[in-house]
Amino acid sequence: MATTAPPATPNDLLGVTKTLDLLAPRWSVWVLMTVSSQPLRYAEFKPRLPWLADGQLHPRLRHLTNAGVIERTEYAPRHVTYGLTGRGAALLPVLSVIASWGDTYLEKELVTNKHTGELEPERIAPAQNIDDAVALLVPRHATPILFSLQARGIATAKTLASEAMPGYGLTAVYKPLERLVADGLVTASGTGGYQLTASGRALAPVFQAISAWATAPAPEADARRTRGPGAAPSQNHSGPWATTPTRLPAPAVPAAPAVRPALTTTPPGGPAWRPGDLFSHQIPARPISPAGGPRR
Repeated sequence: MATTAPPATPNDLLGVTKTLDLLAPRWSVWVLMTVSSQPLRYAEFKPRLPWLADGQLHPRLRHLTNAGVIERTEYAPRHVTYGLTGRGAALLPVLSVIASWGDTYLEKELVTNKHTGELEPERIAPAQNIDDAVALLVPRHATPILFSLQARGIATAKTLASEAMPGYGLTAVYKPLERLVADGLVTASGTGGYQLTASGRALAPVFQAISAWATAPAPEADARRTRGPGAAPSQNHSGPWATTPTRLPAPAVPAAPAVRPALTTTPPGGPAWRPGDLFSHQIPARPISPAGGPRR
């Protein structure tokens, strides 16, 4: 049965795949969400992401700055801050949609509630749900196949190869299809075709939210930063990595309160988050074993 999602256009598909590529490098989502409440200096990331090595943080900041979702502001040689651009702030509601899908549909290990002694699904941090959801969607050809099945409801491998993988032979479609079936997003129908599972159909609002963000015009403040010659000077730098930005006098700010680690064991109220408590659970130290739903 086809979903109620409107037919996807090439621009929808391109925007979704590019956005997934933006989010896909491991820990990028965690870094992006860490600066969602306020700009941070480089050293201030450490207490919030204590498990992220220095050699891992800088490439993610560069990646997100080049993508235009984080801006780098240099006030002095040793005073540089990183914060969200308008484009980055507009991405946060999209991340909430992805996190909600992951919290609802991705497999979870059963753990014992220390208060009741009963088994219940493990609580997973929103950023981890986003990372795990993106990991299912970013492999090559996965999203085009899902888009095709959303539009058609049921399709044969030949149809999917033609629509989602033009230029490839029929046999090339089976490997990505097998991966999507193993991940719990696609199932083989009894008539020799393929169709989305319930969790695969539930990706429709995720794709719609990503597409809307990807095709929306850049906020005016961001556009001014990238207009090139003749543009008004800006305090912030995003887009291509700024190696020699104009230095600005550091603003006078009150001393920041002591920072508590971003990763705690306090259960969240749900998949949505508030700035400042985005990482409410420890990252699993090992892969989560299958317990229903698409695998992580």
